[in-house]
Amino acid sequence: MKSIKINDLAYKEALRLAEKYNIIDLDKISQSIEEMQRKEILENTNVKFKIMASSIEELRLEGESPCQMVMRLAFEKGIDIASRQKSDLVISADTIVVLDNTVLGKPKDEIEARKMITSLSGRTHQVITGISLINLDNNKKIIDYVISNVKFKNLSEEDINDYIRTKESLDKAGAYGIQGYGALLVEEIQGDYFNIVGLPISRLSDLLKKYFNINLFMEGDVSE
Repeated sequence: MKSIKINDLAYKEALRLAEKYNIIDLDKISQSIEEMQRKEILENTNVKFKIMASSIEELRLEGESPCQMVMRLAFEKGIDIASRQKSDLVISADTIVVLDNTVLGKPKDEIEARKMITSLSGRTHQVITGISLINLDNNKKIIDYVISNVKFKNLSEEDINDYIRTKESLDKAGAYGIQGYGALLVEEIQGDYFNIVGLPISRLSDLLKKYFNINLFMEGDVSE
């Protein structure tokens, strides 16, 4: 079993979600935390849903813009599940962090995490989420994306060192998580906060109502 620092906010959040969703294997927490956060957002509505994992590899294709990338990945994840659940409405999403048209993935170590945080310091970057809604029985395939702008404070070397020491950056795209200590790095956000978390619920609500006649204020059934 992993050794976990109880005073580490990132691990506290992971453990809270793990306990809530009955995840016993702590090694799976970092891989599941984004999925659990999306689940938690959906649970704030009256909709009924179930979680299904996709095996799609998250790679950027040559010549592909960040927006094209997240929409393609969201759709590929969705169609992977929808091909096995043809009667269900399948919602899928993919979220990336972008600076100067460069997609910042999860750092492989603290050295790379430090470089990412340093590059974000004092600058505005984009968090982009692609959303796909698919129901094959009705031949409906909807794809959209949402962009939020996040500006970091001018970070001192001490700020960066303090954040890196939390270990929070190692399992986060862009090397930070806005739900944890990463919030202390942020000066301003423009756009949907829940998009930064990983699921722009307001846009999703609009798409569900427009194309599938599903009102998130009312009870219903979807798959996520």
